[in-house]
Amino acid sequence: MRALPIAVVAVLLLVAPVASVAAPGAASPPAESVSSTDSTLSAGSASSTDSASSVGSTPSAGSASPVAGQTSTPQIDRANLTLRTLSTPSGAETRVSTYTRGPDLGSSLGFATADADAAVETAAVVRRIERTESTVERQQQILAEINRVERAEVALNSQQANAFTAHAAGELSDRELVDELVRVSATAREYDERLDELDALAEATDGFSSPGRLDELQVALQVYEGPVRDTALATARGQSSPTDMYVASSQGAVVLATVTDGEYVREVFRTDRWDRGGGPISNDLAIEVTEAAYPETASLREPDAFGAGAVQRITIPHEFGTLRTFVSGGTEQVFVEHQRIDLAAFPDSEPVSESGDGFNVTVERTYPGGPVTVTVLDDETGDPIPNVTVTKSVGDGDSQAIGTTDAAGVVRTLSPDETYRITVVDEPRVVVVGDIEPLSTPRPIGDE
Repeated sequence: MRALPIAVVAVLLLVAPVASVAAPGAASPPAESVSSTDSTLSAGSASSTDSASSVGSTPSAGSASPVAGQTSTPQIDRANLTLRTLSTPSGAETRVSTYTRGPDLGSSLGFATADADAAVETAAVVRRIERTESTVERQQQILAEINRVERAEVALNSQQANAFTAHAAGELSDRELVDELVRVSATAREYDERLDELDALAEATDGFSSPGRLDELQVALQVYEGPVRDTALATARGQSSPTDMYVASSQGAVVLATVTDGEYVREVFRTDRWDRGGGPISNDLAIEVTEAAYPETASLREPDAFGAGAVQRITIPHEFGTLRTFVSGGTEQVFVEHQRIDLAAFPDSEPVSESGDGFNVTVERTYPGGPVTVTVLDDETGDPIPNVTVTKSVGDGDSQAIGTTDAAGVVRTLSPDETYRITVVDEPRVVVVGDIEPLSTPRPIGDE
């Protein structure tokens, strides 16, 4: 649950290459690790911090990951497989858009400054407690600092919710919203690290131990992190290729999605499903809630629960990627969802094709914000055609280039939430696949 040392982050900022990143739609090189290991979901494997985290609860009996070196290979009907996903509430007025995220020196400097300030504050807190002259005073200061973080978490929640609402009302741009969410995530990580320090100080104090609410608070802080926010941070720093980002917001909810390093990455936050005053929820009940909401995903691999108090974190690493949910006590619902899905195995798509001018073009349409794969083949030989330009126009809008096809004749984009058109251009040849309708979002059971 500890973030990267701030000094390392600062060095990464200074040395990150920004001139050599690839163009949108091009194959992405492996991104350097810039996110906290706890929030990053690696396809096909559980987060290593599930067993190393300082949070006091333990995985539910019978839900631990398999022994290293063993793999789970259930018989799967891929034709009928779906990986359900949260979205904004049904019927809610939702603002939907897509923007291109690239290197951004201004945002990078702002993130680095905020990280450094928070790290300095944490170091000052630790020094002040270590210099106390009596055990009683030391205990009092530790408890006071935990109270400060608790109040700060309340402020973070308000800050994030206000950003959701401002974007939905058109008062924040996509870039401004994502930058704000990256800042919220970084701040939450620093508070999480501060709590680790306070926990260690408490354990080193005679006759004193950390209160249970410290563990609960650390789990609550994790909900502000997310894999798309991590990608946005890496991209702004020039450590990952430019990428399109799907952004959907409504009152109290946000959906972020992107394609990076061969994976579809998505995160959703729903405040209407989080009872911040709710009572505790057990590991077993949180697993049951996730299994009921995502039955197809849960059938792929046994879930693992980890948490404390009113929030439980559930992780399902499976052969197609990883699902992570956060379940709220009180509502007994999933209110945060993180997904990573291998693009080569993405199941929730339906093809539409068009031939002409020597091209055979297939568009794998999917739900709003989902990954759309465009494949361009030679109409006679069936061979892939690389280096042809592919554009997308949404509704009555102008065509925008999404990239050029790779060696496999493939380029990818994100599905809008309305009718769109894909055009393949290799002058003088042109093929248009028009009137493409996105699929319905396969929502979790109970959120239809």
